[in-house]
Amino acid sequence: MVIAFLIITYLVHAQITEQFDESLILYFQSISGNTSLDISMWVFTEIGGIIPIMLFCFVMFVRRKTRRMGLIMLLAVLVGTVASGYLKDYVVERPRPDLEYIGTELPLEIESDTTVLGGKGSFPSGHVTRATVIAFVLGYALSERFPRGWVLLWIFPACMALSRIYLLQHFPMDVIGGVLFGVIIADILTSKLKIPLSVDKSKT
Repeated sequence: MVIAFLIITYLVHAQITEQFDESLILYFQSISGNTSLDISMWVFTEIGGIIPIMLFCFVMFVRRKTRRMGLIMLLAVLVGTVASGYLKDYVVERPRPDLEYIGTELPLEIESDTTVLGGKGSFPSGHVTRATVIAFVLGYALSERFPRGWVLLWIFPACMALSRIYLLQHFPMDVIGGVLFGVIIADILTSKLKIPLSVDKSKT
């Protein structure tokens, strides 16, 4: 995962993927206008903002049954948000898509990434990084109890990635980088902190 992320980061920084990204983002701009789809994509992107995600992690942390999961998620979300912000603003420095959203009028302005550091970089996507962290940690915790069902949790980062491209907030390679970066952050923290993530049924 680390090698794949480094390769993609280099390709994006060197603008090798520029033509691929531009062609796909133009396609997504052209298909907007379906009210139900536009609103659904907006809802997903709003869920991935720092405040909703942090609230979810905090609720998981304060509940005794899920405190260990909540701790890992809180740390991973914080580290992922800050680290992705640093990469976007000071390492890759790729500008966001310069396209106008022409779909359905949305209830609120589209949520932009929380860069923390004040810049407006694009790679990797912070929204997708956070969504991936949530899917990874919950999937890890539930994998024994639901050996097949936990895979469904990855629908969340997939929809988040799609929404960020659909709303013209990120290029395709940005969200791919966000998925890889989220997996790396979550995996490192779950292994280094040595915290078992299985839910303790004996606690209420």
